[in-house]
Amino acid sequence: MMNRSDVPYSPLDAAPSTSDRDYKLKPRPSSAKDGPSLRRSNSLSYKGVLGSELPQGIRQRDKFVPLPLDSSRGGSPGRAEEETAFNEIASIAPGTSGRARITVYCIAESLDQEKLESLIRIKHPAWETHTYEDVVHARLPGPMTASGGYGSTAGGAATDEAAIVMASTSGGSAVGPPDVFFFDYGVVAFWGLQQQQQEAAILRSVARAAERGPLARYDMDEFIFNISVSEPPHIQNDTITINRRQATDHRVRLAMSHALAQSTKLSVYEERVVALVEESRHLPQDLALHGRVSMSTKKLAQLIGKVFLQSSTLNLLSTVMDTPEFFWSAPDQLQALYERACEYLELDTRAEVLNARFQVLQEMLDMLRDHKNNSHAARLEWIIIWLLMVDVILMLFQLLSLFGFV
Repeated sequence: MMNRSDVPYSPLDAAPSTSDRDYKLKPRPSSAKDGPSLRRSNSLSYKGVLGSELPQGIRQRDKFVPLPLDSSRGGSPGRAEEETAFNEIASIAPGTSGRARITVYCIAESLDQEKLESLIRIKHPAWETHTYEDVVHARLPGPMTASGGYGSTAGGAATDEAAIVMASTSGGSAVGPPDVFFFDYGVVAFWGLQQQQQEAAILRSVARAAERGPLARYDMDEFIFNISVSEPPHIQNDTITINRRQATDHRVRLAMSHALAQSTKLSVYEERVVALVEESRHLPQDLALHGRVSMSTKKLAQLIGKVFLQSSTLNLLSTVMDTPEFFWSAPDQLQALYERACEYLELDTRAEVLNARFQVLQEMLDMLRDHKNNSHAARLEWIIIWLLMVDVILMLFQLLSLFGFV
């Protein structure tokens, strides 16, 4: 994952130009003055409840997490495995790369799976698709050029969106065909696409129309997957090292993508905690300095509602924290891959920290609400006392007037 930085453009609004070098991403039109922008995720980089800045990059990226070996080989390493390794080396053509990009975008609260499948069938009939309980997988054809059916104008500009999507996928045959995974909770994961404008073209042509609750800013995580015949499968420094057989199996990619997508979605909730903390950080300070809270009861109730809504969405309404249903019937090795990826991304720890911060925010706001309620009750008591005093004084004047003293 990359350090967080706000970029004044949206990855969904790229428009093709005369060359890849001239390709620029433009703001996405919307009713707001400024369109959505791209935000690179940096997990667990948020502020404490009282506003103290936490150090950047809490997640330990340089740790080594081994991945399970390819179970299809079976047994212990021997001559057959050595021959497979030599075959894998020979199958990597000269000039191709054994490394490629994994990019994960969180673009919306959720995606309409039925609409997504319909759009893929209409706009990209050449894609090979697989549908699971909470994800749609699309395997793109191999890289195509003008001779493969996607032509260009005399000036060299791409003639349609398909040229952007399919022209020059990264890694050639060494990393296998590109894959795209559309998750129901608004996350899209790309494997093996070389350039961001290719991803933007796919998001623009397919995902945008299926969005439910599009985000104002899109979170993006970037990883590298590396094919190696000499290193054991592992994850380190945001690089996933696997063998060639694993790299081309879409189920292996799906297992890893589940963890990556959950991590990216979790970073969205982490950012929302930051916003809630910033909105409420002055409240305990006001109470400590002035003995009262300047926020109105209505705004305080709205803030409590925001915290509860985000916490309940994360823990009750969303499948982000659950083990995906795909693994209920998948081989144990795929679930082991998923669990190791979750271990590297520290999903359990991050979820615990996130829930702890939601709980602290909820308790703080409940305390402030009780304080305001007590202050309001005390104010009402004083009003009643003063009304009684006025009533007593009026009664005294009436008695005095009856006896002729007034």
